[in-house]
Amino acid sequence: MLAVVESIGSVGIRCVEDMGRFGRFMSKTIAILFTPPFKFRRFVQRIHFIGSKSHWLIVLIGTFTGAVLGLQVYYTLVKFGAQARVGTVVSLSLIRELGPVICALMVAGRAGSSLASEIGIMQISEQIDALKIMGLDPYRYFMAPILAAGVVSVFLLTAIFDVVGILGGYAIVGGLLGVPYGSYFGGITEFLNLDDIINGAVKSMVFGFFIAWVSCYKGYHTGHGAEGVSRASTETVVLSSVLILISDYVMTSVMFK
Repeated sequence: MLAVVESIGSVGIRCVEDMGRFGRFMSKTIAILFTPPFKFRRFVQRIHFIGSKSHWLIVLIGTFTGAVLGLQVYYTLVKFGAQARVGTVVSLSLIRELGPVICALMVAGRAGSSLASEIGIMQISEQIDALKIMGLDPYRYFMAPILAAGVVSVFLLTAIFDVVGILGGYAIVGGLLGVPYGSYFGGITEFLNLDDIINGAVKSMVFGFFIAWVSCYKGYHTGHGAEGVSRASTETVVLSSVLILISDYVMTSVMFK
C-alpha cells in the first residue's frame, strides 16, 4: 500500500515540476520577445516555415472540410425545410469552431513536430551550447521568433481555412444540390457578426501560441540520441493537440454565451 502511495506522490511531484519548467520557459521567452532587439529576419523565416509551407495543406483540408460540412448540414436542414440556411450554419461552424481547431491540429502535426525535432537535434549536437559560448541567447535567436511566428501564422492560416471552407461548402450545395447563391451567402451576411470573427481569430492565435510554446520546450529539453528527438517530436504533437482541445472548450464556454 505504501509503495502505491509513493508512486502516486512521485508522479504528482514530477507533474508539478514539469509545469514549473513549462511556466519558466514561457515567461522567459515572452520577456525576451518584448525586449529589444527583436530578430525580425528569423521571425520572417519562421513564418515562411510554419505558414507558407503549410498553406496548400490548409487549402486542401479546408476545401474538403467545407464540402463535407455542407453536405451534412444540407441533409439535416432539408428535413425541416430550412435548407436555405445551410450557408449560415457552415460559416458559423467554420469560423467559430472547426476552422481554428482543425487548422491548429494540422499545423501542430506538420510544423510543430518539425520545430521540436530541429531544436532537439541542435540541442543534442551541442549547437545551442555553441551559440551560448559565442554570446548569443538561444531564447532570443530561436524561441522568441518561433513564438511570434506561431501566433501570426496560425491566425493567417485559419483565415484561409475559413474562406476556402465556405467556398468549398457552396461548391457542393450550390453546384450539386441546387442551393441558390443568394440564399447561401445571404445567410452568411445576415447572421455572421464581428464578434464571431474576432472570437475565432482569438482562438487561432491562442492555439498558435500553444503549438510554438510546446514545440520549443520539447525540443529544447529533448533527451539524448535519436530516440530522445523522436520522443520530443511525438510529445509535441500529442501535448499540443490536448492543449488545443482543452483551451477550445474553455474559450468556447467563455466567448459564446
